[in-house]
Amino acid sequence: MAEIGTAWTARGAWTGIVAPGAFGGPGDGVKVCLREGLGMASLIAGREQEPALGRALKSRYGLALPTGPSVVSSASHSLAWAGPGQWLLVAASRAGFAEDCAGLAETAAVAEQSDGRAVLSLSGSMVGKTLAKGCMVDLHPRAFPVGMTALTSIAYIGIQLWRSEDGPDGAVYQILVPRSMAGSFWSWLSASAAEFGCAITTADA
Repeated sequence: MAEIGTAWTARGAWTGIVAPGAFGGPGDGVKVCLREGLGMASLIAGREQEPALGRALKSRYGLALPTGPSVVSSASHSLAWAGPGQWLLVAASRAGFAEDCAGLAETAAVAEQSDGRAVLSLSGSMVGKTLAKGCMVDLHPRAFPVGMTALTSIAYIGIQLWRSEDGPDGAVYQILVPRSMAGSFWSWLSASAAEFGCAITTADA
């Protein structure tokens, strides 16, 4: 009997869920950038391992190990606190990322997450009002300044978000959603942003 081969084609986390374009009310009160092609890995280290991990991250990327709910970034990488002894490393490109993870495995437990999360960047003059419809965290600038991160939920979906450097329209948030929940998250976000007008773009690494 002849064997039947199956060809698999890689798909972006947002493919089939949302595409570049615009919808909702007039204007672009909410700007959504779908981020694809990122390298992501969780790092877990015991207290005795943290100094060595901190030295490795500083040497490789120039990033200091966050000790609280914050994120540090360089031109190519971000490192977000994800709980006591846990961090999420995000690379702008997957090129060489597997090798980087292998090198860090000497000082921490490393789990590749690149295909397990869907990531988007939110900005716009109405982004705060949109997130306030479902986010459990107080995102007022005094409570959630640039560089702060949180593990929380929106529409009963566990997410991680952080506030990156402000853009022309003010606050910019990075949101990471389990890939299996990307469709459900988009259903909530699109409904919440529609009244303000929403513009969608894609950024491929």
